[in-house]
Amino acid sequence: MRPADPRRVVAVARSWLGTPYHNQASLKGVGCDCLGLARGVWREVVGPEPFPVPPYSRDWGETGPREVLAEGAGAVMIAIAPEAAGPGALVLFRMRPRAIAKHVGILTGPDSFLHAFERLGVIEEPLTPAWARKIAFAFLFPEP
Repeated sequence: MRPADPRRVVAVARSWLGTPYHNQASLKGVGCDCLGLARGVWREVVGPEPFPVPPYSRDWGETGPREVLAEGAGAVMIAIAPEAAGPGALVLFRMRPRAIAKHVGILTGPDSFLHAFERLGVIEEPLTPAWARKIAFAFLFPEP
């Protein structure tokens, strides 16, 4: 599996800027959550989604024995070390210590990322040290 062009991934992700937040949705300009943003970028960069996404909770403090989101991404994307992640990489954030990783973003530069956030929709913001410390997993979109 070869990685998709990171410039294309970033351009597609930025085309979602301003999309309102809507839990479990994935429709550019209409509504999406963080996973819906990643799913929409996948559809535009790679093609049809490889499997349906089951309903999921919004609880960032959720704990459990499995990293379900990371396992799903790892099945269809190229896993890389978080420290090696650059523009175009999909990153999964662990929002609370000992919780499973449940927030998704796409790096747009060495110090910036794009994500969907409740009440704000899809935004691009600085990858501050506080955000960077929360990155638990990183993946690259594959070529179609």
